Parts: sequence; C-alpha cells; structure tokens
Amino acid sequence: MSLQIPHSARASFARHKTKCLIGSVVAVIFLLFLSSPAKTYRQFITGPVTEPPQVYQETLSQPKVPPPPYTSLRKWEENLPQHDLNLPFPEGKNGRYVKFSNQIIMLGWNNVLNEVSVLASVMTLMNAHLAYSSGRSYVFQDYVWKPEYYPWPEKQRLQNPPRTPLGALIGGSVVGQPFDEGDTAPRSVSDKYFDKVCPFNERRFIYTGDVKPILAWKQGDEIFDYWSKLLRDAPERCIEVQSSGDDKFPQTFDLWLWGSDRILPLWDSFSKSPTSRLLTTSPIVGAAVKRNEYLFVPRGPRPSYPVGPDPYARMLAMHIRRGDFKGACTHLATWNSTFYSWNLLPQLPDPLTFPPHIVWNTTEYFDAHSERCLPDFDQIIRKAKDSREDYAKASPGRTRALDIMYLLTNEKGEWIEKLKASLRKDGWRTIVTSNDLELDSEGVDTNMAIDMDIARKAAVFVGNGWSSFTSNINHRRLVDGKEPISIRFW
Repeated sequence: MSLQIPHSARASFARHKTKCLIGSVVAVIFLLFLSSPAKTYRQFITGPVTEPPQVYQETLSQPKVPPPPYTSLRKWEENLPQHDLNLPFPEGKNGRYVKFSNQIIMLGWNNVLNEVSVLASVMTLMNAHLAYSSGRSYVFQDYVWKPEYYPWPEKQRLQNPPRTPLGALIGGSVVGQPFDEGDTAPRSVSDKYFDKVCPFNERRFIYTGDVKPILAWKQGDEIFDYWSKLLRDAPERCIEVQSSGDDKFPQTFDLWLWGSDRILPLWDSFSKSPTSRLLTTSPIVGAAVKRNEYLFVPRGPRPSYPVGPDPYARMLAMHIRRGDFKGACTHLATWNSTFYSWNLLPQLPDPLTFPPHIVWNTTEYFDAHSERCLPDFDQIIRKAKDSREDYAKASPGRTRALDIMYLLTNEKGEWIEKLKASLRKDGWRTIVTSNDLELDSEGVDTNMAIDMDIARKAAVFVGNGWSSFTSNINHRRLVDGKEPISIRFW
C-alpha cells in the first residue's frame, strides 16, 4: 500500500526542495562570479553587448608578458595518432564520436572542469566519462574565457573571445592521451578533427530539450545511465549534443545536479573510471609548479623531529577568498545552500551542520554560516592549528608534522601580511601565497590550475565547501589516495 501525501504537503515539500536546489545553483554562480550561461552563450554567438563587463579587482593588474600562442601544443594536438581517417574501427572514418556542444563556455574554469569527467575540471570530465561508457570518442574543446576574467586586455588578445587549449590545463585520456594498456576504447579527438571525420551533414543532433525534461530531479546515476544507453544504442556514428529551449543550464550534467547530493551516486564509478584515474597534471602546469618549488624550501631552524626532503609532505594548503566573497556568502546563507558536489561526500570531515538551536534566516544562522564560508582572521588561524593537530593525531606512533603553508588566495596587501605574521607566530615558518609564484605567459594563463595542483599535492588541504574549485581539488586528492582527514572545510 502506498502512502498518500496530501496535496498541500506535497506542494510545501516541493517548494522547500526547489528552494534548496536553487540555493545550490546560486552557490556555484556567486562563488565563481558567473553570469547566466544562456546570456554568455548568446554573447559568444552574437558578439559583445553594449553594457560594460564587470571587472573584479584581481583581474585589473595586467601581466607583463604577452598571452601565449601555444604553438607547440597546438601542433602536438593536431598530430595526435588517432587523428587518422584510415584507422580501423572504433576509430578512423568508421569510428563513433560524440561532441557536447552544450558544454559550458565563458564561465569559471572549475565549472567547465566538472562537466568533462562524470569539467575544464569536473564538467568536462563527466562528459568524457559518459563518452567512454557509451563506446564513443570524446571530442575535447578549448576552454573559452569569459572576457572580463582573461588576464590580458582586449588589445593584446590573440583571439576573441580568448581561448586556452584544454591540454594546457589538464592531461590524461580526456585530451587524447592513451588509455590503460589493453583498453581498446576509442581515444579522445579534437573538435577540429571531429569536423573532418564527421561532416555537418553526417551528424545526428540530440537536443537537450528533448531529453532533460525526462530526467528532471533524478539521481545522478540514473541520469548518467540514461544518456549512456541513448548514445550507445544510437546507430549514427557521429553525434552532437546541442542545447535547446529556454534552459539556462543546458549542460548534460548541469548545475542543478552538481549543486545537490544527487551527484553522489556517481562518485564510485566516476572516481574509478579511466577519466579520473588517468587524469594528470598538464606538462605546462607541472613545469610551472616545479619552477616555483624552491619557494617551499623550509625556513627557520631544523625541526627536532625527523623530516624528509618532500616539502608537500609538510604542507598545509588553504583556499582563502576575500573581498568579493562576502556578497556570495550572504546569498548562500539566504538560500540555505548545501555544500557543492564532491564536498558533500559523507566520508569527509567538517560536514555542513549547525546546532539544533540555530534556525535558518536568523542572525545566529547568518553568523554561524559566515564562519564556514568567510572565516575571519582568528578563525583561519584556529582552523590551521586544528587541522595540523588532527592530522598528527590520525597517525599515532608516526610523526606527521606540518610547518609549510600555501595560501590559495586573491587577497593582497595589509590584511594578508598580518595573517602571515600571525601564522608565523603559530609555527608556520614557511608561508607562500598565490601572488608569490613566478609565472611565464603560459603560467599566467593557467594560474588557477597551478594553484589546484599545489593544493592537490599538499599533505592537508582546507577549502570552501560551497566552491567547485575546492570540489575539483578534492576529487584529485581522493583519487590520488589522500585520506579523508587530510581534506578539511572551513
């Protein structure tokens, strides 16, 4: 016998659920300073609008080096061995391909990355995982910048809108590198090769407006399995997924999904997939990290306990956003938003919970929420100390001391200098920030991916639970085998 729920109760529940989901989407948008994907896509297609773009303080300082042309990387990409029409099935002129033209463009890098595996971090990754599961070559595409976030002014841009090759930001099978030995899955190809092997008149177009309404509010694994079967069973060898309708988030795996716990059923298969396991740091990002590792050489007297030469084994990395983050956090609290994506995994410490006496939309709630979203000076110092102590206690009988700190931050000036001085008094003798890195033009263009890789390698990472940036770092850390106690939230 099924339970009959009164209409008024169902309506109330639906409103509550909708508000929470909307709040999760708002979290992603405000944390990454995004505007509507529909609006930015229209700008991309039709050209600039008359209203001036909003430029944030962190983008106002122009690099001293020109933007990179990526000549060598473009050549390498063009000459990938799978870009050969004469290869046997499942590649070549008879191979099976899928291009996701509904992928995010002109948004924050981390949102793009989310869509490709299960981004350019998780969106790109999710689409690649879907292509693999359906037996088709994934068609990778450039990361297209939202112009006001691009480090160089318009007069210096090599393209409009600016683009960065996906292979500059990430490495692995998603950008055409090999799968595991013995894996016969078709390799990823570039969008330029797709145009060659799949002429426009030979493509089947699948429109999201015909599929997504069927899947609204279903669990992530159900959405994935539906799309996987659709792509696998389609007889056409060339498929292009395009947006349709008035859906402001037309991606296959959209922000309504990533901003809720409905994504969690996908974690097990996604984290074990070749897309995740073979995801690597790009050579460009790896070289920039390596070039700056001298900054992490420990300062101060030699510790009284044994230490090894690896600075990352002694490092605590913390993601600290300031200034522009205040408004974002207020919106998150207003919508009672949950943490984002993989930050919701139940095995991670510091879940988003408040004492029973703290009720939503009260002064007490906003204060408690601010501590988790925009920690103040003293809260940052306390969290660093607690994370260091908890990490040491989790390994009894073995010394695991942290004395090197890396701050992923957009903050400059007096506030950050005072914070560093206080942290040094608490035993952090070596402190480096994002602003201390020495970067060439390719490094400036990929600076966020550089920050992410340093945080991935650190012994302990403290991030913001509402941030897709933090979520993508945690994805890499967990796939790398980092223990949950090394992944913390404000």
